[in-house]
Amino acid sequence: MLQSTSLHVAIIMDGNGRWAARRSLPRAAGHRAGADAVRRVVEAAPDAGVAALTLFAFSSDNWKRPPGEVAALMRLFARYLRSETPRLLQNRVRLDVIGRRDRLPAPLVTAIRAAELATGAGTALRLRLAVDYSARAAIAAGETLPDVDLLIRTGGEQRLSDFLLWECAYAELYFTETMWPDFSAADLTDALRAFHSRQRRFGGLPEAAAG
Repeated sequence: MLQSTSLHVAIIMDGNGRWAARRSLPRAAGHRAGADAVRRVVEAAPDAGVAALTLFAFSSDNWKRPPGEVAALMRLFARYLRSETPRLLQNRVRLDVIGRRDRLPAPLVTAIRAAELATGAGTALRLRLAVDYSARAAIAAGETLPDVDLLIRTGGEQRLSDFLLWECAYAELYFTETMWPDFSAADLTDALRAFHSRQRRFGGLPEAAAG
């Protein structure tokens, strides 16, 4: 177990489709496997010293994907929320969903409201799922979150993709080739270990140089 802190970790969960393609599976299978990875990471986060975890589930730009894939994702989100709420309650996780809701299917909006209401008293972890989310739109609307300490992106890409741009102003960035469905508690520990090995200066000088 890492030393307990109050870290805000954000994750761009990338690679579901490629994970499925490498196994000659439909993309939906990758998204289902990705939901399992969410469960693993959420359950591991509090013991790893993470107080807040923000996961990029669906970008506002993802509406450009094929309608069938988008519809399957929306059904998966709703099913995940309904099935995981008891587990979140047991683990004292508070769930919030950020992003637009006016374009989401009604059953998903209903599932979001029910999960948020049921888990509102959770104190072990603040879990945020970003659905139909755009950081540029959030900044323009004045809707910002606490600063991110560590941003993780899986799947090998190295860009922010309109995710928490304001909040990541001084975040440490950690990129891994691991596809999101394969991301484990051990991978989270590795990312946090790398984070703790870095010296964060926020524009200042190291203590030795400043003395």
